[in-house]
Amino acid sequence: MNKDQLLTKLWEQYAAITPSAQKIHELLENRGEEIKNDHIAIRTFNDKRVNITVLEKPFLNVGYVEKGEYHFDTKKLYAKHYEHSTDKDAPRIFISELELEKCSAELQETVQNILNSCDQNVFNDPELVLNGSVWKGNSQAIYKSLLNESEYAAWMYVYGFRANHFTINTNALKEFKTLEELNNFLEESGWKLNASGGKIKGTPEQLLEQSSTLADLYTIDFEEGSLEIPSCYYEFALRYPMANGALYQGFVASSADKIFESTDVKLQEAK
Repeated sequence: MNKDQLLTKLWEQYAAITPSAQKIHELLENRGEEIKNDHIAIRTFNDKRVNITVLEKPFLNVGYVEKGEYHFDTKKLYAKHYEHSTDKDAPRIFISELELEKCSAELQETVQNILNSCDQNVFNDPELVLNGSVWKGNSQAIYKSLLNESEYAAWMYVYGFRANHFTINTNALKEFKTLEELNNFLEESGWKLNASGGKIKGTPEQLLEQSSTLADLYTIDFEEGSLEIPSCYYEFALRYPMANGALYQGFVASSADKIFESTDVKLQEAK
């Protein structure tokens, strides 16, 4: 699979449970905008069977290289980001993992049971990143037990390996010169934004501003009955030039920390 095929499959899988992304895409295209993607984010656990080292492989195979690492102490997450070695227009890839050893014994045991329940050969699939929930993630009780400690872990249990969000490159838009202008347009068009830490996370001084919609709600058929669970969201990024004039390419951990909350059930309940 080449780079374009991989990125297309990630988008198709993401859009299938995030109809708002396609609608926003079309809303902006109808105004004459050409949508370019800033980055794609993926979640996982730091278990050696499915950690970042495993999920990065298909991206390394199509020309991506590691560029930065990030720590999110409160959420017990570690992440890396990747850029394509030759295609400067290719979206960055951002892969995060839950640091299980920092979580409760109960959560660790639950995640181990989830991973152990799978056919272990599935973790050798070179397209694991596209496989969604490879375990039987249909227990509302397990989902809620994980949710009590880690929204991230609960999301992983339901949705598994897929793009958690795509991101519009706001610098490439013609009509919107600031992220505030884009946010206002989206809100006037009826979209709810993640206001945790402010609707705009980051500052020009930090060289990156980010905002995002709240995740779509997607109906999951658990064995105890159906439940609407936040799925994925659409992000918007505006990058600023560094001292050398080139646009900043990395991420700001304090901002990304709040962006993660776009899938938080509590934000959904408050909207």
